[in-house]
Amino acid sequence: MARTGRPREFDRDKALDAALTLFWTQGYEPTSLNQLKASMGNISPASFYAAFGSKETLFREVVQRYLETYGQVMTPLWDETLAPRDAIEQTLRRSARMQTTRSHPTGCLIVLGACNCSPENQSVQDLLAAERERSRQGIKACVDRAIANGELTASPTTETLPVLLATFLHGMACEARDGDRARKLDAAITTLMQVWDSLAVAR
Repeated sequence: MARTGRPREFDRDKALDAALTLFWTQGYEPTSLNQLKASMGNISPASFYAAFGSKETLFREVVQRYLETYGQVMTPLWDETLAPRDAIEQTLRRSARMQTTRSHPTGCLIVLGACNCSPENQSVQDLLAAERERSRQGIKACVDRAIANGELTASPTTETLPVLLATFLHGMACEARDGDRARKLDAAITTLMQVWDSLAVAR
């Protein structure tokens, strides 16, 4: 009589990483429960729900994992030991490198993961919209700090700078997904930062 092998232990962290790759590649709605289970070693529906509760709960956990790992490229925005211009430039260049690295899906999960959801998944879309808004506020805080310390002049043009920078930051996700490499985005960032320099107070 053949002996029954010991069941393979479920590795929750590996399952979470597999789900992250799927959601990042395909987005929330196109990723099916069957694909998620298969990526986790063909676990049963009961095992999936026991581990994660629901697809949406899993996605929320995936987003948190992303923010704690790949999303750390954004941390310069909130580092007040950096000059505001340096904080912005470091964030953009680090994000460009991360989004174009081929060892994981290209682009940004926060931008591409749930940008066109059906009404029943509005809460998922709202989750990522809130993270994008947090990035906008981080950029605005840098610009406001630059105005307060005299690096930038307060003007109607300067007021539009956070929108310009956030639009570029979020737009890189589409460019990276479409195949742009870090070198091309880096060159564009250099041009973009010249806009900041044109608004700087002469020293």
